[in-house]
Amino acid sequence: MRFTSAGLRSWLRSHPLFGDSLLAVVLTAGTLVVITLIGAEEVARLQGATGVEIRPPDALNMILAVLCTLPVALRRSRPFVLLTLTTLPECTLNSLGYNTGLSEIAGLILLYTVAAHRGLALSLAGLAVTVIGYAVGAGLSPLTLSWPEHAVIIVVILLCWVSGRTVRLRRAYLAELVQRADRLERAREADTRAARAEERSRIARELHDVVAHHVSVMTVQAAAARKVLDSRPAVARDALTAIEEMGRTAMAEMRNIVGVLRTDGPAERAPQPGMGDLRTLVEQMREAGLRIRLLVEGEEGTLPPGIDLAAYRLVQEALTNSLRHAGPAAGAWVTVRHGPDELTVHVEDDGRGAAADPERPGGTGHGLVGIRERVALYGGVLRIGPRSGGGFEVHAQFPLKQHSPLRQHGPLKGGPLKETA
Repeated sequence: MRFTSAGLRSWLRSHPLFGDSLLAVVLTAGTLVVITLIGAEEVARLQGATGVEIRPPDALNMILAVLCTLPVALRRSRPFVLLTLTTLPECTLNSLGYNTGLSEIAGLILLYTVAAHRGLALSLAGLAVTVIGYAVGAGLSPLTLSWPEHAVIIVVILLCWVSGRTVRLRRAYLAELVQRADRLERAREADTRAARAEERSRIARELHDVVAHHVSVMTVQAAAARKVLDSRPAVARDALTAIEEMGRTAMAEMRNIVGVLRTDGPAERAPQPGMGDLRTLVEQMREAGLRIRLLVEGEEGTLPPGIDLAAYRLVQEALTNSLRHAGPAAGAWVTVRHGPDELTVHVEDDGRGAAADPERPGGTGHGLVGIRERVALYGGVLRIGPRSGGGFEVHAQFPLKQHSPLRQHGPLKGGPLKETA
C-alpha cells in the first residue's frame, strides 16, 4: 500500500492517540539514550570543570525522566493536569543534580498543548506552572546559569505558549468561518425554497384565474346552446363557435404560463394582460350573457406591471363569479378610479348574493384567496362580501405612491365620469 506524506498527516490527525504515543516513545527513548551516554567518566570530567557536584545516572534518574516524558502520550485528554504532575519529577531531577535528558522538551510540549486546546484562563495557569516550576528547579539545582541563559529559557517558554494560543485562535477563526458558511448556505437554501414556493403560488394563481374564467364562460355558453339547440340552431351554432374560440384562448394563455417552467429552451411568453385589456374582458363576459357596465374615472396612465396584472385578475375573477352565481337576470358594474396615489377597483352585481346561493364563495374560494394574496402583495386593501341592497361586491384599493417612478400619468381630471355602457 502506497502512503504519501499528506496521507500520513491526515491519518495521524484522525488518530491523535497513536501520534501522541509515538511522540512519547521517541522522547522517552531519546531521554534514556542521552542519560546513558553520559557515564561516570563524563560526570567526573564535568565535576572537575565546574566544581559542582553532579550525580551519575542511575535507576532513579531514569525513572524520574520517564515520568516526565511518557505523559505526553495522553497530552490531549488532560494537558493541564499532566503539565502540573510532570513539574514535580522535573524539579526533583534538577534539585538532585541529575541529567534531565529531553524531559524539558516534554514539558514544553505539554505547555503548548494547554495553550492550544484550552481556554485563556487555563492556558495562563499552565504558563504560570511552567515558569514557577522552572524557577524552583533552577533555584534547587547545583548548576548555576547566567541571567542571559535564564532569559533565553524564559523566551522559549513564552514562544511555546504564544504558538499554542495562535493555533487555538486560528482554529477558532476557521471554525467560525465554517459556521458562517453553513449559516449562509442554510439561508440561501431557505431563500431558494421561499422563492420556489412564491413562484409556485404565483403560477397556481395564474392558472386558476385563466382556467376558472374561461371554463366558467364556456360552461354558461354550453348551457345556453343546449337549451336553444332544437328551437334556435343558429344561436346554438354561434354559442358553440364562441366556446371553441374561448377554449383556444384559454389554451394559449395556459401555454404562456406553463412556458415559464420550461428548462430545455427559452420560454415563449406573451405579454401579460392588464387594465388596458379590461374592455376586451367585458366584451367576452357580455357575449357569455352577463350584462355589464364599465365605468372608468380619472386619467388612465401606465400602471406598475404587478398592480396592472393584479387589478385585471381581480376584475376577471369577480366577473367570473358573477356569471356563475349571480343568476341569469343579474347585472354587474365595474368601476375603476385612477387616482394620483391609488388605484380603486370596484366590481358589484345585483344577483342572488352569497346567502341565496350556497355555492357562491363568501371569500374562501381559491379564486378569492388568490385575489387576497395579490392585493396584499402590493399593500392594498380588499373588501369582499354581500352588497347592501342585494348582490355581491369586491372592492380593492392599490396604493401607487411607493410605485410612483413606474406610474406615468397626469393629474386627475375633474371632468365628467367616463362610462362605457
